[in-house]
Amino acid sequence: MKWIIVPILVALLLILVVSNIVIVQQSRAYVVERLGAFRTVWNVGLHLKVPFIERVAKKVSLKEQVADFAPQPVITKDNVTMQIDTVIYFQITDPKLYTYGVEHPMNAIENLTATTLRNIIGDMELDQSLTSRDTINSRMRSILDEATDPWGIKVNRVELKNIIPPKEIQNAMEKQMKAERERRESILQAEGQKQSQILVAEGEKQSAILRADAAKQAKIMEAEAEKTAKILAAEAESEAIMKVQQATADALKLLNEAAPNDQVVKLKALETMTKVADGKATKIIIPSELQGLAGLAASAKTVFESEEPKA
Repeated sequence: MKWIIVPILVALLLILVVSNIVIVQQSRAYVVERLGAFRTVWNVGLHLKVPFIERVAKKVSLKEQVADFAPQPVITKDNVTMQIDTVIYFQITDPKLYTYGVEHPMNAIENLTATTLRNIIGDMELDQSLTSRDTINSRMRSILDEATDPWGIKVNRVELKNIIPPKEIQNAMEKQMKAERERRESILQAEGQKQSQILVAEGEKQSAILRADAAKQAKIMEAEAEKTAKILAAEAESEAIMKVQQATADALKLLNEAAPNDQVVKLKALETMTKVADGKATKIIIPSELQGLAGLAASAKTVFESEEPKA
């Protein structure tokens, strides 16, 4: 009989020891009580619990948690009732305070969030509350973090998820936004027309300036062309005169080199007088030394004409 009882007792003792071995996982903490009083907090690892004396009072998660609360009615400073729901990101930093600090911590946080939100929104008007989300989030986080510190909870972030004003306020806001958009559209159209007219005027101004510059350049080039033409004509005339003078000088030189007698000189003078007589002068003065030669030439002309055969 003893041989049967001993193995049973050993087996029961082994089962009792194994059942009191506790393994704490990562990011978790166990609050342990001994005879109803707080003893210690077990962190990650292997722990042995004293049977019938110690017990795990609470298993706490050390991860950051998210609490999404239902919309709460709040009244603004200008007596507008809105529905606002919040999201809180928090983390348990002290498992002992979280376990013994407050009964039902999540309900306490929810009620504290609602009252804090009402106090903050109650000091703001509607337009300010709609455009000051960052300010509201910062103030709520600061107040909640300070209030939950005795509970071993740290509030990391608070976000206003939705702000729902009354339906008539939404309609009025939509009309206001529509009027504002129409006003901006009118302003943009007026600015566009203004810029267009300015650009057209600038274009016409630049066009007039360019036309004036073109006309000025054309006149300058025309004057330059006329000046060049006159210079070239003067140079050509000067060159022609120089050539005539050179030819006359060459003729005189050749004549001097030929040593002409008085008869040749008188004949050349007669030719010159003939050319002079062909002009419009009414009176011609003939030198005395050419009068005889002229009479001889006239007589010779008469003889030659009388000897021509009659037709």
